[in-house]
Amino acid sequence: MMTRPFKVLGIQQIAIGGPSKDKLRTLWVDTLGLDVTGNFVSERENVDEDICAMGKGAFKVEVDLMQPLDPEKKPAVHTTPLNHVGLWIDDLPKAVEWLTTQGVRFAPGGIRKGAAGYDICFLHPKANDEFPVAGEGVLIELVQAPPEVIAALS
Repeated sequence: MMTRPFKVLGIQQIAIGGPSKDKLRTLWVDTLGLDVTGNFVSERENVDEDICAMGKGAFKVEVDLMQPLDPEKKPAVHTTPLNHVGLWIDDLPKAVEWLTTQGVRFAPGGIRKGAAGYDICFLHPKANDEFPVAGEGVLIELVQAPPEVIAALS
C-alpha cells in the first residue's frame, strides 16, 4: 500500500435521520442540551436538517437531525436512523484521489459544499466489482477541515 497523503483528524459529525425532526429535537436539543446552530434544506438531497453542536472550536462535533422533504423520494434520509458519520480530513482532494486508487467507492456527487459550508464528499456504503472498498453498510462523509481544526487536531 502506498503512503497515505492525508490524515483523518477526528469526528466532524454524526447524522441521525427520522420521519420527524421534532422527535429528534426532543432528545438531542430539549433533553440533552445541544445547541441548534443552523438549518439546511436541499431538494437534491431530499433533506430538511437541523445542525446541532456539542463542544467548541476545533473540538466541536455536529449532530445533524434530518428528516426527508418527501418520504417517498431518495435519498431516504430517515430510513437509517444513524444516517452517516463525518470525518475531518486534512486534504480532501488528495484523500479522494488516493482513496480512488485504492479501490474505494464514492457516492455520486463528487466534492461539493456541505450543509455546514465545508467541502465534502461521501464514501458509498456498498462496494461493487469496480470499487471493492466501501463503508460496509455505513455512509461516511469526508469533510475538509479548516486550518484551525487541522492545527488543533494534528
